[in-house]
Amino acid sequence: MSAAHPWMPVSPCGDGCVDHSTATVGAVRVAWRVFAAATVMLCGALVVLAVLCVRGPARSALLRRWFRVLVRAFGVRLRVVGPVFQDNPGRGVLVVSNHVSWLDELAIDAVQPIRMVAKRDIRDWPVLGRLITAARTVYLDRERLSQLPGTVAELAAALRDGAAVGIHAEGTTWCGVASGRYRPALFQAALDAGVPVRPVVLRYLQGATPSTRPAFVGSDTLVGSMRRVLRARGLVVEVHVLDEVAPGRASSRRELAALVQRESERVAFGSVEVPAPRVHVVAAPVA
Repeated sequence: MSAAHPWMPVSPCGDGCVDHSTATVGAVRVAWRVFAAATVMLCGALVVLAVLCVRGPARSALLRRWFRVLVRAFGVRLRVVGPVFQDNPGRGVLVVSNHVSWLDELAIDAVQPIRMVAKRDIRDWPVLGRLITAARTVYLDRERLSQLPGTVAELAAALRDGAAVGIHAEGTTWCGVASGRYRPALFQAALDAGVPVRPVVLRYLQGATPSTRPAFVGSDTLVGSMRRVLRARGLVVEVHVLDEVAPGRASSRRELAALVQRESERVAFGSVEVPAPRVHVVAAPVA
């Protein structure tokens, strides 16, 4: 499908990027995961009601726990490398990550629920769309450039109010072993609000090997991608939380985007090893 306008993010990753030969689990384990994930998602309706009734740390803790249980229900282990996204809860921060899969939002919110910028289609996903919306997601119609200044202004206002706001800087999904150019437009919100940027790198592994099985690319449907994840053996999502890029280190959104991408690629492509003591694995009692 061609881009709606010349600036529309386009990824060359397609069906051929997805490795179907990696280790899988048996039918019984898949059935259990389907049951567990469906149960957790159905319980999401109660979570939506609960988050409307609570505020502050209690709301964040409830959402974080639910997303962690959901990630584990799909058979995926969450490994967090580094600090939380927002060291100072009263100061806004722009959280910038790469984009591989529909699992990305779940993994990010399992570390710390934040306001994500996502494509408009996600709002219509069954159950998941409601939960992601309940986390105060900002939806962006990538085909309508006229809405972009308003989105930037909305994000800058949220950042000034002390919110943690997340964006997928490539603007579209890649397979996980390659990445695209970080688009600068939404970085303007951090400059306008005078807040730091927190680079985050998402990596999917089976054993010690990078895996493209969770990638949501090409002609993929959400159901088809979910099936691949449910069948995967030993799938881990690593969330690498890097050091903040302080305000003032870049004078323009293009310079800021390039700086954050350089920092992220040092981890994404293995040129920097993060010390083991900072790593912890988040588990939940659902297999």
